[in-house]
Amino acid sequence: MRIVVLDGKTLNPGDNPWSPVEQLGELTVHNGTLPDEVVQRGSGADVLVINKIVLGPAEFSQLPGLKLVAVTATGCDCVDLRAAREHGVGVANVPEYGTNSVAQFVMAMLLHWTSHVAAHADAVRHGQWREANAFSFWNMPLHDLTGKSLGIVGWGRIGRRVGHLARAFGMRLLIHSRRPPEDLPDGARAVSLAELFQTSDAVSLHCPLTEATRRLVGMDLFSRMKSSAILINTARGAIIDEDALVQALRDGRPRYAALDVVGREPIEDEHPLLRLENCIVTPHMAWATVEARQRLMSETAENIRRNMAGQPRNLVPPR
Repeated sequence: MRIVVLDGKTLNPGDNPWSPVEQLGELTVHNGTLPDEVVQRGSGADVLVINKIVLGPAEFSQLPGLKLVAVTATGCDCVDLRAAREHGVGVANVPEYGTNSVAQFVMAMLLHWTSHVAAHADAVRHGQWREANAFSFWNMPLHDLTGKSLGIVGWGRIGRRVGHLARAFGMRLLIHSRRPPEDLPDGARAVSLAELFQTSDAVSLHCPLTEATRRLVGMDLFSRMKSSAILINTARGAIIDEDALVQALRDGRPRYAALDVVGREPIEDEHPLLRLENCIVTPHMAWATVEARQRLMSETAENIRRNMAGQPRNLVPPR
């Protein structure tokens, strides 16, 4: 079996060996692949391992021997699933590897804007505590999470885990999901999207990127938010209308944003979001703890082994 990894650097930048996959066949690893290199590098492969490489009808039609695409991620929006099915290619993802990692990161973003740890450490470094001549010093409001409401858009594995962590902080939960949410914790309420944005103290996005959710969050929802609210996105950048978000942050609704994903990655140096003091952008890293990447590696290997043995595992149906 010939296995080709097209963009392997994010999964293994040097601390997460490919040995579980290497044991399954002849392995070739490329750290990254340009769009016009995909067909040439994938030619003759039984399995392509990808993270964000785009595979559509043109690529599948030129890779007749391909049997499986192993996506080293939960989201499969980079693969045309119908084209894969039409060419007899299975697509397998890894649904659960990063649940804890992403949920932990959401709470870190929430605490960033409520406790301002880094900003105050920086103030101390620049002498502002000494200049205040007081035993205690702060230069911006600090807020408890207890009693605040967290709106969670998308009640899947990560959304549920975020809700569990938020409840440990004493937060109240408002949930919006495309299907009626099940297994709601005591005190949590299922609400409309409009009510969630209007009444939440913080909103965290956890829905997949589909045509229905593309630019789902725009000026109409921003205008409903509290002037003290926080918006967090660790899902997909294109769920947010970024032009509308820039204007909304300038208008003060929401007060803060924390984004681990943007519409075009990496973000351009001139992007207006980077010039806003009330917005932080991190480099799509919420998923990337060592432990999560180790799980992702082992689960990807198991997906390949099982699916190539005719034992379907984590196959993604076409939309």
